[in-house]
Amino acid sequence: MAKQDKLLVLVDGSSYLFRAYYALPPLTNSKGQPTGAVYGVINMLKKLMADYKADYIAVIFDPKGRTFRNDLFAEYKANRTVMPDDLQKQIAPLHEVIRALGLPLII
Repeated sequence: MAKQDKLLVLVDGSSYLFRAYYALPPLTNSKGQPTGAVYGVINMLKKLMADYKADYIAVIFDPKGRTFRNDLFAEYKANRTVMPDDLQKQIAPLHEVIRALGLPLII
């Protein structure tokens, strides 16, 4: 039996989130809730899935608080500002949409 190669794609969800938030204008839904980052990330994921046709794909987000990276490098994220409130509000809805797409979500 021949071994068949499989393609695994791991997506840095946190990077996608910030990239989409700062690349797009502030978008909102009919209730005035911010949606630009969600819209951008979902579009990037759909393009990634179409371009790569991966056998497996998962989206990974940085956890809140300290991680092993802080222990390895004291200045990890030292120059980052506080996450904007309208970006923070989009995280939970984005996680819901990712799950609805059937993608594993690792936080």
